[in-house]
Amino acid sequence: MLHFSSDSEIDRIGRGLLDRSLPKAEWTHAAHFAAAFWLLRRPDIHAMRVMPGLIRAYNEATGVPNTDTSGYHETITLGSLRSARAWLAARNDRSLHEALNELLASEYGRSDWLFAYWSQPLLFSAAARATWVEPDLRPLPF
Repeated sequence: MLHFSSDSEIDRIGRGLLDRSLPKAEWTHAAHFAAAFWLLRRPDIHAMRVMPGLIRAYNEATGVPNTDTSGYHETITLGSLRSARAWLAARNDRSLHEALNELLASEYGRSDWLFAYWSQPLLFSAAARATWVEPDLRPLPF
């Protein structure tokens, strides 16, 4: 399944996250990765530092509280960014939307990919939501 047909679709999502104009209904699993890819390809932005704050601000702007049980999740965000960064580095010759469609069609594009590395109790803990927590099942491959 192709999620994106052009880099401009990814650009719209990235800019929509940045200025908090992306409709909440469009902030999907695929859109999270699109925003990550967009940020990672921008030399003027350090995605690992910037994305957490962007997501928190976007959540607040769309009425989603950032708490111990909802909203922003540090471990999922940073783990997904690491996955996206490694994916892009290995596919530097592809357009953004081609690389993103490939990731979304892979095991790392599944919303449950993190459970191969983190147990559900640890990943869904307040600690993992608030700070980076290393995987407890096996190390990340990237």
